[in-house]
Formats: sequence, C-alpha cells, structure tokens
Amino acid sequence: MRFLEQSNVMRVRTIAVLTAVGALAACNRSPEARLRHVLATQTSGRIQLPAGVVEISAELTLAPGAHDLEIAGAPRGSTLKASAAFHGRAILVLDQAKNIRLHEFSIEGNRETSPKRLEMAPPENYFRMWYADNGILADRVDGLTVSGVHLAHVANFPILVSRSMDIAISKVVVADSGSLNAMGRNNLSGGILIEEGSAHFEVRNSTFQNIAGNALWTHSLRITPRLSDGVFAGNHIDTVARDGIQLGAATRVRVENNTIANVGFPVKQVDVEHAGTPAGIDTAGNVDDSVYQGNKLSEINGKCFDLDGFHDGAVSGNTCINRKPPEFYAFGHFGVVMNNTDPGMRPQNIEVTGNTFDGMKFGGLFLIGGGHRIAGNKFLNLDTAGCNESAAKFGCIYKKDEPEMLESGIYLGRAAEHSADTRGNVIEDNLITGHGMTLHCIQAAPGVELKSQTIKGNTCADVDRSR
Repeated sequence: MRFLEQSNVMRVRTIAVLTAVGALAACNRSPEARLRHVLATQTSGRIQLPAGVVEISAELTLAPGAHDLEIAGAPRGSTLKASAAFHGRAILVLDQAKNIRLHEFSIEGNRETSPKRLEMAPPENYFRMWYADNGILADRVDGLTVSGVHLAHVANFPILVSRSMDIAISKVVVADSGSLNAMGRNNLSGGILIEEGSAHFEVRNSTFQNIAGNALWTHSLRITPRLSDGVFAGNHIDTVARDGIQLGAATRVRVENNTIANVGFPVKQVDVEHAGTPAGIDTAGNVDDSVYQGNKLSEINGKCFDLDGFHDGAVSGNTCINRKPPEFYAFGHFGVVMNNTDPGMRPQNIEVTGNTFDGMKFGGLFLIGGGHRIAGNKFLNLDTAGCNESAAKFGCIYKKDEPEMLESGIYLGRAAEHSADTRGNVIEDNLITGHGMTLHCIQAAPGVELKSQTIKGNTCADVDRSR
C-alpha cells in the first residue's frame, strides 16, 4: 500500500516536471512558433495576435473544425509579415471553418523582397490553386467577417475567397499588391477576389491603392455555380492597371457608390498581349439582375463600363469624367461598351439611365442587342480624338466596313464577339455633345435599322475638345 502511495506521488511529481518543461519550451519558442501552435490548437474563442511584427516563414492554418473564432490585433498593433523565403497558399489560411472574425491587424507580403513573375491563370482554373503567396485565403468558410485589416506588398491576392458564404469585408486597406508576368504586365492579381460560387458577400468602405491587376472582383468561371447576392459599396479605388471593379459570372449583385480613379495606370503594366483593356467597372461571363449605380469614375484609360455578359440589369446615376487630352489615354475608348463573349447570355433589357460621361476618347455608347432603354444620360465632350480626321493618329477606323463606329455618340452595332439582333431599343432624352456630334450623334452599323428602334427627344451638339 505504501509502495502504491509512493508511486502516485512520483507520478504527480513527474507530471508537474513535464508540465513545467513544456511551459518552458513554449516560452523558448519563437513568436511565429507560439502563434502557429495557438492557431493550430484553439478551435473557438478569442486569439489576440502578438504586438509588433511577427515574421512568418510558412502559411498559418487554423485548427481543424475551427468555429466561432475571433482573431484580433493587439492594442499597440500587430503585423504578420512574410519572410523573404515565405512560400505557401497564403500567410493566413482559413479552410472549412465557420463564423470567423478577423480585425485590427496588418498583413505584410514579400512582393518587393522576393519578386516572382507569374503568368495569368489559364481559362477555367480555380485561382486558389493557381496563385500562391496570398495574404488571406478563405476556402469553404461559412461566415467570415474581416474589418480594419491593412494588407500591403502581397505578391498575389491580399484576400482570396473561394466556395464560401456569408462574407462581410469592411474598412480594409489594400495597397501596393499584385505580381506581373514575364512581360512585366499585370496577371489579374493584386486585389480582393471572390470565386467559385460564393454567395451572400459584401465588400464595403474599403480602400485600394496601387493594384497591379483588378482591385475588387468576382471571378468568371463556367465550371462552377455563379456567384450570387453580393454588394460592393462605398469603396475607394485609385491607380489600377486592369479593372477597378469586375463582376464575373454573377447574379443579384449591387455595385454602388464606389469612387474609382486612375484606371489603366501605369500604362506599362496593362496586359496588351491578352487584350486586357482596362475598365472602371467591368463585366465578364453571364451577369444578370445586377445594378451599377451611383459610382464616380475619373481618369479611365480604357472603358468606363464594359458590359460584356451583362443583361437584364441597370446602369444608373453614375459619372465618368476624363479631363486630359486624348494622347494621355493610350487605351481610351467608349464610355459604355456592350459585348456578348459568353455564349450563355444575350445582350438584352439593360437600363442605362441618368448617367454622365464626359471627355471620352471615342463615342459615348456602343450598343448591341435589344430591349435596352437608354434615357436621360449626358454624353458630353465625346470623341476627343477627333475621329475620323485623326484616323491615322488614333486608329479611328476600327473596322473598314464600319468607319463611323468610333466617331459616333451612340453606335448601334450588328455584332461584338458574336452577332447580335439589335432592334427594339429605346433611346430618348439624352444630351450628346462633342466633336462632330451634330452629324454623328446616333448611327448604326450596316444591317442595323434605326427605324427598328424608338429614338426621340435627344439633343445633339458640336463641342470640340480634339484641337
């Protein structure tokens, strides 16, 4: 009996010693190792990041089954910084988690210290699998809130969300991010991307500065369900080499009250080889039941609105203003361009109302398809390139059999990527001014009849900024 008592005492003492050794070992770990251990073992509750800078050498992952978990920065500030040798899917990876909240900390990538050239993902590829070295990767997350997080110098995507739902991102700052391809062009990366059928998402009141690719967007991917029920609102975007905002393969999304400036800059990063013409607000794939409203765009070296795949939706109350001479906009274009690259959509039933487009290099609107209503818009100071008098200088003749296309205020086309039946449109009460607009106000391609449209109450006048 005494032997058993002594054995129990020795066992307790041994456990105590081992516990003390474990605690001492934990204390001797690096800040990265301690943080990695906490993230890998704590499934819920609150984790406060260490104050100051923690250098990260490999991706940090959450514990399996993590849920109802808050990760917060320290009051004095916390930064997760990728080491020069870092390589992983992302600095912070959230996989198959539920109800995760991230707030008030910074993520610093290694774009400058370890620059990598990467080609754009081939079509129909999941970006989460193609692009590594991201800031935050959320895959199969049900319930994610990100607020007050600052992300900079990230090699590819500061935030990449895939196959997730109930995503709320607000008051984040994204700066100086995105990689380039072998030609030194953007490869789409650099902003916040949501993909693979994600639903119920929003990005609000956030700031994007110096983004190599698209600043804020949903990825068009035909092999997955379309994204749905989203809001991009109140964001500030400045200096983007590709698109300010893009909706790809989405339905029921509102893009409203965003401020977007200096798109298509720096010019040397524009993806010329893949026809990556910049756009203030772009569309790709099949997008319907969506609204672009109240957005303020300026200095767009490309198209203000590219409606490629957009149908049964509205573009209303937006402004797009370019103030510089046409030479400044190497990729200058129309204010609005409709297109039909995706064979699963038809360009139809778009309301373009109450917008102002001022200072476009070419025309105000390129229109294809039917059932559209173009009403109450101001297309001002159009054709600053002075087409077709300046045809050689600015490439005004896009198609030899349609020489009037780029010099028109509103041009009704017969085709874009595919042919289109352009009829049954209403064009009314628009103000159209610019170079030669008295003669070239509203024109149609060969085979498109103006009499098959309702055209009334429009005012056309010459105002020449081309000289």
